[in-house]
This record gives sequence, C-alpha cells and structure tokens, in this order.
Amino acid sequence: RPRSGSPFWRTNSANTGSKNYDGKKVVGASYSHADMLKFDSLSLSGGSSRPRTPPGPSRETSNTSNRSGNTSTGSPPPRRTYTSFLRETNHDWDAQDEEEEDNGESEFNLEDDDEDEFGLPSIASMRRKGKRLNAAKANVDPGGGPYYGNSSSGGDIAEERGIPSYPTAKRAEGKILRPQYKEILRDPANALHLIDHPPLPAGASAKEAEAYSSRIGRINKFKRLLQTSSIPLAELRASAWSGVPQEVRAMTWQLLLGYLPSSSERRVATLERKRREYLEGVRQAFERGTAATKSAAREGEGGTGAQTPPVAARAGTARGRGLDEAIWHQISIDVPRTNPHLPLYSFEATQRSLERILYLWAIRHPASGYVQGINDLVTPFWQVFLGIYITDPNVDSGMDPGQLPKAVLDAVEADSFWCLSKLLDGIQDNYIFAQPGIQRQVASLKDLTKRIDAGLARHLEQEGVEFIQFSFRWMNCLLMREVSVKNTIRMWDTYLAEDRGFSDFHLYVCAAFLVKWSDQLVKMDFQEIMMFLQALPTQQWTEKDIELLLSEAFIWQSLFRDSSAHLRGSSAEAS
Repeated sequence: RPRSGSPFWRTNSANTGSKNYDGKKVVGASYSHADMLKFDSLSLSGGSSRPRTPPGPSRETSNTSNRSGNTSTGSPPPRRTYTSFLRETNHDWDAQDEEEEDNGESEFNLEDDDEDEFGLPSIASMRRKGKRLNAAKANVDPGGGPYYGNSSSGGDIAEERGIPSYPTAKRAEGKILRPQYKEILRDPANALHLIDHPPLPAGASAKEAEAYSSRIGRINKFKRLLQTSSIPLAELRASAWSGVPQEVRAMTWQLLLGYLPSSSERRVATLERKRREYLEGVRQAFERGTAATKSAAREGEGGTGAQTPPVAARAGTARGRGLDEAIWHQISIDVPRTNPHLPLYSFEATQRSLERILYLWAIRHPASGYVQGINDLVTPFWQVFLGIYITDPNVDSGMDPGQLPKAVLDAVEADSFWCLSKLLDGIQDNYIFAQPGIQRQVASLKDLTKRIDAGLARHLEQEGVEFIQFSFRWMNCLLMREVSVKNTIRMWDTYLAEDRGFSDFHLYVCAAFLVKWSDQLVKMDFQEIMMFLQALPTQQWTEKDIELLLSEAFIWQSLFRDSSAHLRGSSAEAS
C-alpha cells in the first residue's frame, strides 16, 4: 500500500496503482530547476492545459516463486536488474497488510493523544512509527537480498518523503522578542516608536552623511503619515521606500493591500475580527475531518464484529480526516521545498503555519485551488510580519518561531493569509484553468522584448528559444526563484505602491530583467541560454541592484504604457 512520507497526509489504499489525472484540473507550475516543464504542451493559445506530473508506472503482478530466491550463502547472488527489483518488491505491501490484519490495527491508527489541536498526526508519533519502519527495513527478505522498502507509484519522487527532521534551536540562539509585543499585537502602529536609528559611523564622508540624513527623513515621513488619524494612501504610495525598516514596511503593506483600514479608530477592531475569523476558518477546515474519522471508526467497531475499523479510519487518509486529498498532498510536498536555503523555513512551526495558510486559501478559492508557486508568494508576508515582533531584523536565520508566544504566531499567520488573499485577488487569472493571465504576460513580454532589444529577440528566435520556456516561472512566481526573499521584499515595496504592480508593472520588470543579460545571451546557443536563464547570477544582488532594475522598468513603462498597441496585439495573438 503506497504511502507518502508526509506526517500530515496519507494515501488511500483504494487509490494505489496508476494515477488518473483530471485533464481539467490545474496541477501547477514546475517547481525547481530540477523539474522538467513540458514546454511543447504550453502554447500561447489558451486551449492547452498546464504540464502535469506524469503518472507512475502501474505495478506488475509477479509470481510468488520470484520471492523465494536462493538463500544459500555459498556464493553471492547474481546482480539484480532494476526491473527484477521492482518485480520482487511488489509483494512487500501484501506482507505488511497481512501483518497489520493479524495485529488488528494499522500503524496509522493514531490515538487521540497522538494528534495536534486540529486532529492531524503529531510529529512525535510519526517519528516513533518511523523508527519501527526503519527497524523492519533492516531485515532480509525471503529472496536472499536486502529489504528495499516500499516505493509509491507516483511520478513525483517527493511523494516518498521520509519523516521530517526539523532543526532544534536553543533558546540562546533565538532572536529576542520585543517586550512590547502585546502592544504591537493590538496595533502595529505601536511599533513605530521602537524604530532604532544606528548612529552615523565616525569619520563618515559627506556623501555618507547625506545618505544617512536622507534615510532618517524618509523614515520620519512614513511615521508621520502612519500616525495620522486618517492615513492618506495616495501620499503613502508616493513615498520613497529605500532603507525603510520592517516596522514601517509591515504596516504600510497591510494598508496598501486594503487589509488595514486607513482610519485609526477602526484599525484595532478590524485586526481582532480578521484574526479571529482566520483562526475559526482553520479550526473548521481541520476539525471537521477529526469528527469524520472518529465517526467512521465507531461505525467499523459496531454491527459486523470486525476487528479492524474501516479503511478511511485505519489509514488516516486526508479524505477520512475531511481534507481535500489532492490539495493537501501537493501542499505537504511543496512547503518543505520552500526557501530550503533559509533556516527560518526549515523549522516545524514555520512549515505548519504555511501549510495552514495555503490549505485554507485553496479550499476558499475552488476556481484555482492550490497551484505550485503560491507557496513562494506567502513567504515575504510571513517574514515581514514576523519581523516587527523581533529586535533583530535578520529573522531569516537563527530564528525558531516555535519559541515565540502562540498569540504572536497566530497574528503573523492570520495577517499573512489575508494579505496573500488580497494579492492573489488581483492576479488570480494566473492560476485558474489554462492560466490565461500568464499566457498573456508571456506573449506581451515577447513583443516588448522585440521593441526594446530586437537583436536579443532575434537571437532567441534563431536558437529556437520560446519565451514560455523561461518566463513562465517569472510570471508564476513573480521572480521569487530568481532573486532572494530580501530583494523580493524590496521589489514588492514598489509593486504595492504602483497601480496593478503585480501584473502590469511586473511585465516591465521582467523585460528589464531579461535585457540586462543581453550581452551574455547573444553569445550563447540554445542549451547555454536555457541553463543560464535557469540559474541567473543574482546571488550577490543587493537592494541597490533591485532599485536599479526597478528604475529601468519605470523607463520601459513610461515609453510603452501609453502606446500599448504592442500589448493589445500580443493579447489578441494569445487568445
């Protein structure tokens, strides 16, 4: 019986074997450089469906004689081929099923005290069961070879994740929680007077002193605007963002997205209501599954006198717990992949929080559901909103959120959910069936590149490079795979200040981003171009590099936005 290694999702034994995918269902974008997009299935016409993870090969039926083997130790067994390995491991699940039936229980038949507050299996219980499975894998199978374990038939290798191992930070390693965190929870404006201005270094040049003075002036302007009884949003959008601290950024983002009201009198009550509404939504989404599982278990115990509860209750499947299996499965795969290079996102508290945010958003938006790439879009919000409660601005390293008070984590999670919802409301056609928003943007980027850098566009065409092959991810993930989270946060400052920044202005940012590498790209062939664009050298980029990119995008927007015939023409071609 194939099983996922995720501690929060189990496959149903009735769903084993080859997987049938719904052709009308949006599966999601290629996640990483190692994932292979089927670009030939992606056209600029809205009729083709998105690339899907291919179903795994169906299991073959093998004779029990293949399992017997020769157990003689006189000579080593012949080297087995991969095909024979697959054939010989087909019966592993059967043997384990028989053992479970003899014991009258399943390894996933969890007791109530082994579940968390939402009825999901606890990490501790999964680790105990993982140890028992590891001990079983040390045995030798009847065929004389080592026990290779049980692999699922899914095409995505991430389905077979092991029991997650989260880092454990000592309290001394964590960042310092602000003593005023309760006041900040009540109203983020209370964090504004906590902004610390580092002193100007001794011996600073006149240019450095001028930059220091300019930064202090910008911060004081933001503070003045944010502390008014009725915040002027137009003036807030027009303010310069360079060097803005987290305390200013968090509140400004929430205002510009429309999550916080501009009236200070309604701010506290709105925050309390929206956070309470989110927590209630999470509770309803997960607790209904707990009730369904317990009800199924009670039905299995009565009437027939059977020793084992029904399959849904035994396996602890997502369906048995009231969850959407496909959505929860994909989220449980993607969350551990999110920003794996940053310690903040490897902690259990972070991953559990992201899972709840993404799942609740997905079931509330059935037109799109969860799509790979949305997991990236929630992280800037989560990181910025967490930062206002911590004295150290570098929260992405050495910060275990599990050490913080639950009220802080609940507030960060709820604020991130609502701001993500506001963001995606403006670009949801990027994630519905056939992704028409991305198709239009890719077509527009191709036409815009022809006008900005005809030589580069001609070279890409001569080498057979399709724009969809590299820019699909730029649109789907808003360039988050190309630049760091810190640089993304600075880029989003401008996006939020612009009208339709995440859709229209993002197109010009992508154009500026592409032509920035023109000198290198025109010297490359197809393979070199694709490899280069999949791993662009932006690791050392700073805030200054992002601001230069944004400035170039403003230039292209000023030249082409008011004469948008190229955009209308591209849209017509895409449709």
